[in-house]
Amino acid sequence: MTQILDKPVRAASIVGDAERTARRKTLLHWIAVHSLGVAAALFFVLPFVFVVLTSLMSDQQALTRDLIPKTWEWHNYSRVLDTPGFLTWWRNTLLYAGLGTVLTVVSSIPVAYALAKFRFRGQRLALMLVISMMMLPPQVVIIPMYLFWAKQLDLAGTLWPLIIPMAFGDAFSIFLLRQFLLTIPNEYLDAAKVDGCSELRTLLKVVLPMARPGIAAVALFQFFYAWNDYFGPQIYASENPAAWTLSYGLESFKGAHHTDWNLTMAATVLVMAPVILVFFFAQKAFVEGVTLTGVKG
Repeated sequence: MTQILDKPVRAASIVGDAERTARRKTLLHWIAVHSLGVAAALFFVLPFVFVVLTSLMSDQQALTRDLIPKTWEWHNYSRVLDTPGFLTWWRNTLLYAGLGTVLTVVSSIPVAYALAKFRFRGQRLALMLVISMMMLPPQVVIIPMYLFWAKQLDLAGTLWPLIIPMAFGDAFSIFLLRQFLLTIPNEYLDAAKVDGCSELRTLLKVVLPMARPGIAAVALFQFFYAWNDYFGPQIYASENPAAWTLSYGLESFKGAHHTDWNLTMAATVLVMAPVILVFFFAQKAFVEGVTLTGVKG
């Protein structure tokens, strides 16, 4: 009788041990996976934390062994903003990044739509040309382009040689949007045309609302590129300080304050902050657009 009663107890004990083992393995797996994630996060975040903390130190404490400011020097940021030309660089960067992003998106959408949804002779050749333009470094054509903008149009010393070409589309943006538009079923377009929609109305009323994640990804890529662009302003705007952007002006600021590392770090934070905020609030649409792009080729 005792043996009969012991069997259920023994079975329950075995089941309990198995459950505890399974929970232990799950916990170890969770710790392993998230430890790597935490380590990766610290690897990327700690340099930014170092820059922010240094920007709040005094001149004497910056780049010493101290990691935490003894006195929080918030006025370092006001000193940077009061630097002659800094607000002008900010305005120029907003103009370059904002207007350039709008022009790129508006001009790239129709081309991407045509490459994704139209069937015409030479379509594959047009797509290959777009891909070829993606692989062409801008440094290859910079000399003839500079001569054209400076000698023919007399626009050297301004940002217009960088902004105006964006009104004619961007190869990377066109390709990325085309890949995203391929994921939209053609049945939606056919239903709109049956209802009497023209191609333009189909694009505006049907395709664009469904392509918002892809458009957001393209807009963010272009905005980040223009905001951080150093090569373009160096070529076209270096001779005119009134046309400098933040990326180029920061180099001049660093040269003028090469020993004031707290001010240099404060200026760096002010340059990075808008990009970080834009990505923070738009990361969901950005990740969704990049993830869905290329599902169908």
